[in-house]
Amino acid sequence: MIDPCKILAGLPLGLREPLLRSYQDIVTNYAERRWEPSELNGGKLCEVVYAIANGRISGSFPSKPSKPRDMVASCRALEMTKPDPLRVGDRSLRILIPRMVQALYEIRNNRGVGHVGGDVDPNFLDATAVYGMASWILAELIRIFHEVSTKEAQETVDVLIERKHPLIWEVEEIRRVLDPTMEKGDQALLLLHAKPSWVPEKDLVNWVEYCNLRMFRKQILVPFHKSRLIEYDNQQRRVRISPLGSARVEQQILKTRSE
Repeated sequence: MIDPCKILAGLPLGLREPLLRSYQDIVTNYAERRWEPSELNGGKLCEVVYAIANGRISGSFPSKPSKPRDMVASCRALEMTKPDPLRVGDRSLRILIPRMVQALYEIRNNRGVGHVGGDVDPNFLDATAVYGMASWILAELIRIFHEVSTKEAQETVDVLIERKHPLIWEVEEIRRVLDPTMEKGDQALLLLHAKPSWVPEKDLVNWVEYCNLRMFRKQILVPFHKSRLIEYDNQQRRVRISPLGSARVEQQILKTRSE
């Protein structure tokens, strides 16, 4: 997997940071069920992605993104550029990504999000479409610019996904659940829910402040793995929350502390 600090490091900082920031905003708003901000941030992502694709094809990146006068026409113009078999990801940059950008921009402009007068209110299905397309685009850009497999690109995107919870305090590399009365197992699930990618078991036991690693495995990791709340990779000593585990956090752990 690519070091998160080096993701798309070859892009100008004025493109890289807005791209990752707008994607993280989409993820956070989606996780918090704030559909309208999630969809609006899809429009911001489109502008950055267009600047990146156009810059790669033209051979010159702008220092920062800017909104094209006509996004649809600009994306279609990319499709008309001459194919370059030597350019990594040529078809994605010219056709697949621009077409995805057009769909994202359509949701932003004409689904009751970008302005008054849209015929559809912001909703779960639209926000889910935005989240899915944004994730695919980011993974595709990582695949192209780092020349890695689709699997490794997706794993890299997963690392970028973090959900912000008021119950979790972060200081440098340490994360703490700000409710010392919460059971250690629930703390572990909440911490994994906030970072839905692989987490080293040593980090998790440290964050939870369990008595010792061996007992943490025996009393929490193994039982949670058997009940499919998490996936525990015993070979690489790492942990990842499952959809069942995420549902438990959202429907039980967080709900009981917000009532």
